[in-house]
Amino acid sequence: MTLALIGQAALNGFLFGGVYSLMAVGLSLIFGVMRVINIAHGDMMVWGSYLAFVLALRLGLDPFVSFVLCAAAIFCMGVVVQRALVNRVLNAPHEMQILLMLGVALVLENLALVVFGPDTRRTESAYGLATVWLGPIFVDVARLITFGLALALSCALYLFLFRSDLGKLIRAAADNGYGALVIGADVERIYMVAFGIGAACVGAAGALMSALLPFSPATGFAQTVTSFNIVIIGGMGSLLGAFLGGLLVAVAESLGAVLLVPSLKELVGFVLLVLILLFRPQGLFGGKTT
Repeated sequence: MTLALIGQAALNGFLFGGVYSLMAVGLSLIFGVMRVINIAHGDMMVWGSYLAFVLALRLGLDPFVSFVLCAAAIFCMGVVVQRALVNRVLNAPHEMQILLMLGVALVLENLALVVFGPDTRRTESAYGLATVWLGPIFVDVARLITFGLALALSCALYLFLFRSDLGKLIRAAADNGYGALVIGADVERIYMVAFGIGAACVGAAGALMSALLPFSPATGFAQTVTSFNIVIIGGMGSLLGAFLGGLLVAVAESLGAVLLVPSLKELVGFVLLVLILLFRPQGLFGGKTT
């Protein structure tokens, strides 16, 4: 094993971490605003991947272009799920919320199975085989573009939350929902928009991931577990923690695939999770626990 191989693995993991970061940011936003554990997060991501696949197959759109349409479509899906289902159990015990979202996840997975079948798919991209060599290490252009887009979307979300009036209302509702209601904010609308934006983030992540890795209806559960892993490591409700946690987990898994065996790469991420829970249970960027 050479240093070049380790450096290559670290670079690939860092660039792929953009996908992890984007899907974790969406999950963190939903939890931070509504305290709802979205078990269907990974299945929404899979639907984003399938939409990118269909747009590439039928219209010839590259996934690095069609991710905007995929994000918009999954935003609408998130709005429907929040208005029709989640809004009814916001004040219910967490176990009822979890069971509801588990049901949504099963419906989305089986609907994808019926529509697209069980076969593994992958979206073709014009940049799929493009590389740039930097000495003994090469840069995968598709991963580089994915990282750049994920970073741009995360920065846009940050600016929206901290600069726009609606974003400030979302932050206010996340901090104190009753206080936001008292000052006249439409909390139900705020929750709807926040859930939709979180879903749009994971929809965009799914479209971008479809050009990098194969996917199937069963992929959703693994992506949900990975998302929760990242969010817990970064700190529940912290967007910065979610983004940096995604990069950290992706690099750890990539290095684990080289230093161990590829089938055990997820083990490194879960070992990291256990260490975080033992020594900093609030996460790297989370607040103090009570």
